[in-house]
Amino acid sequence: MSLIRTSARMAALAIIAGLVAGCGSKDNLSTGSIPDDYRTRHPIVIAEGERVIDIPVASGDTRLTAGTRDVIRGFAAEYRNASNGVIQIMLPRGSANGHAAQIVRKEIRRLLAASGVPPKRMIETSYEAVAPGDAAPIRLSYVAITAQTAPCGEWPEDLTLNTLENRNYYNFGCASQSNLAAQIANPTDLIGPRQMSPVDAAQRGEVIEAWRDAASD
Repeated sequence: MSLIRTSARMAALAIIAGLVAGCGSKDNLSTGSIPDDYRTRHPIVIAEGERVIDIPVASGDTRLTAGTRDVIRGFAAEYRNASNGVIQIMLPRGSANGHAAQIVRKEIRRLLAASGVPPKRMIETSYEAVAPGDAAPIRLSYVAITAQTAPCGEWPEDLTLNTLENRNYYNFGCASQSNLAAQIANPTDLIGPRQMSPVDAAQRGEVIEAWRDAASD
C-alpha cells in the first residue's frame, strides 16, 4: 500500500510541476491571445482614391460665405500637395438651387485659381440631384494616390462561431486602420524613407557653438 501511495504522490507532483512549467512557458502566454491579426485582414495600401468635398449652396445665394471660402482654399492646398491632375467642379442638375450654383461656381473658380490651381486643370461637369426640387451642393473632387484600406462594415461570419475559438470578428480593427491611413500626410512615406536634405553649415555651427558654451559653464 505504501508503494501505491508513493507512486500516486509522485504522479501528482509530476502533474503539478507540468502545470507550473506550462504557466511559465512562452507558448502558454499566447493561448489566451487572439490568433489572427487585424493588420493582415485590413492592410493599409497605397492606391488611387478620389477626394471629394461638397459646397452647400442655398437657392438665394449670390456669393460664398467666409467659412466656405476657407474650406475651398484648404481643399486647393491639399490638391497642390497630392495631385497634378484635374479638379472637377460638379454642378447639380435639376435642383432648386441650380441658378445659384451657376452664379457661385464663378467665385469657386476664382478662389481655386488664386490658391494656385491652373485654370486649365479645372473641369466643369454636372450630376443629377438625388431629390429634384431640393437644394444640392456643388461637388469638388480630384484623384490622387492615397493611403487607404478596404471599406469597413463587412460581416461575412456569424459572431457566435468565433466565440469558442477566442478569435476576433472579421470587422475588428478596420476602423482603426482606416483612421491611421487617413492621418498619413504623404503616402509615399510607406514606400521608403525620403532623401536627407543637405547639411545647413550655418545652423550646424550655431549648434556646436551653443554646445561649447554650455560645456564651458
